[in-house]
Amino acid sequence: MESNTSNKIDKKMIVINGDHFSDLPGFYEEASKVFMKDVDWKVGTLDGFNDILYGGFGVFESNDEIEFTWKESEKSRHDLGLETTREFYQRKIKQGKPFNVELIQQNLDELIAGEGQTLFDILIEIIESHENINLILD
Repeated sequence: MESNTSNKIDKKMIVINGDHFSDLPGFYEEASKVFMKDVDWKVGTLDGFNDILYGGFGVFESNDEIEFTWKESEKSRHDLGLETTREFYQRKIKQGKPFNVELIQQNLDELIAGEGQTLFDILIEIIESHENINLILD
């Protein structure tokens, strides 16, 4: 019997290694290397990271099924945790425009109260919002 593989969807494998970075700019650099290989564009914001996950440029197309493995994710959970997130929000508050300082202050207050998301949590939420991406924390 002949098998029909034309309907089979091949998953693209993407791997980010938490040992390659220890802060948000380092994460952006790693994401740029992995997702935007051979493209003259680099990730530099959370919105930019979200944008590349839609595909259509970089290493996968918008309809591709992606298996995204985040190696050393526990290291990243720590590196992009409470302290790094607090500093991230404080820099934005200090800079002011174009940022919504009131919203950022609210996010910071929630973080300090133990109710807000860390940068790691935000990145995970962004990744999981893309239905074609299967995230594996390793």
